[in-house]
Amino acid sequence: MALLSPAEIKSCLGELNKWTYGNDAIHLSVTFDSYMEGIAFVNKLAEAAEKMNHHPDLTIGWCKVGVTLTSHDQGGVTKQCVDMAKIVNNIL
Repeated sequence: MALLSPAEIKSCLGELNKWTYGNDAIHLSVTFDSYMEGIAFVNKLAEAAEKMNHHPDLTIGWCKVGVTLTSHDQGGVTKQCVDMAKIVNNIL
């Protein structure tokens, strides 16, 4: 899958509420009311990522989860990253 251009990524971010672009990846930080709500989100996301075979980098903190999507094979953002970000938004 080909890397998206910066202009294509910027266009996609218009559809991806609260996602940002930097360091060859798209990022989302989500805050939850409890730690366990964040863990439940991560578990749902992990299942979806496994089905799609596109796995985000996750950071888990107290009531906060960070999601970073990039193609490690290609070194940047692909359409598959954007598709996975849409799935993340649907899970939320």
